[in-house]
Amino acid sequence: MIKTPSFTLATYQQGNQQSGMLALVLPGRLDTKDYAHMHSHVDMLAARGYLALSFDPPGTWESPGGLELYTMTNYIKAVNELIEHFGNRPTFIMGHSRGSSIATYVATTNPHVTALVSIFCSLAPGAYRNSSSSDWEKQGYLVEMRDLPPGGGPETKRYDLPYAFFEDSKQYDLADGLKACTKPKLFILGKHDELATPDKVRALYDIAAEPKELYELDSDHDYRLHPELIEEVNKVIGRFLEEHHV
Repeated sequence: MIKTPSFTLATYQQGNQQSGMLALVLPGRLDTKDYAHMHSHVDMLAARGYLALSFDPPGTWESPGGLELYTMTNYIKAVNELIEHFGNRPTFIMGHSRGSSIATYVATTNPHVTALVSIFCSLAPGAYRNSSSSDWEKQGYLVEMRDLPPGGGPETKRYDLPYAFFEDSKQYDLADGLKACTKPKLFILGKHDELATPDKVRALYDIAAEPKELYELDSDHDYRLHPELIEEVNKVIGRFLEEHHV
């Protein structure tokens, strides 16, 4: 557990605590740090010399507190407080799905972030696959089921995600920040992704300032369920880091 000024966060950490470089790997919406892809990416980054970690966002999984803590605002705040907790070291940040939205926003607003990898992100952070926003508002919460880590098994955990999460997310726009951000950026799209569809990821890539790269992964949204795709993503990220010396 790490205590920041606002939260207590359960983390998965690897690497030298004295490293001059920090890497943060951010899970998707209501996903956990203990899914297979999160552990694999953290391990890969630690092997490259980073102090690397992933964490359960406030109010989810092993991070204490009620689900009312789980908002985009608090997720962003937790990331910024973690960067400060580790002394504002040069920080590489990456995320999957909702985690990539958070990573993108932080990369464009926090001066200590040096580079970004965005995996399966779109320009519509308020869009959801399970329910229309009107149904969500009427019920007051959205039922979300998540498989238990490392992922892919039959057992699930239920979350009743408050409508306040949707309302909070509407205030964030990734476009303006990306247009002005000159940090190295790698966007990864899933060719068969039905949530963050390829055209949405390409639209995000198109508006981003240089330097930027786009990689197409032969995957649906849940590449985390396929070890060979996780390893492919690791190799692509490794090449990106070497090319940009971050």
